Amino acid sequence: MTKDDFSHEVDIELDPQIAEGEYANLVIISHSPSEFVLDFAGILPGLPKPKVKSRIILAPEHAKRLLLTLQENISNYEAVNGHISLSPTPAEEAKMAMSLRPGEA
Repeated sequence: MTKDDFSHEVDIELDPQIAEGEYANLVIISHSPSEFVLDFAGILPGLPKPKVKSRIILAPEHAKRLLLTLQENISNYEAVNGHISLSPTPAEEAKMAMSLRPGEA
């Protein structure tokens, strides 16, 4: 059975409010032996702190399926639209700045 076969068998309902979506540029991932928790939030200039807009809880097997599906979809996207380059995160920038300081060990 292919993905297309499966998608035709499942009747999914999408409420209009949910269809609008939520903007997120931050995801915090935590896990226990039995579940992965993904908290989606948005960090925007001028806002005091990010607010979680959506929490998704997955079984470990479903988290891995999500990972594999995202990898496949990113590969497909890049094949059509070109490579997605990543800017360094603030933590990565700070680490790079620390390693570039001369004379410090």
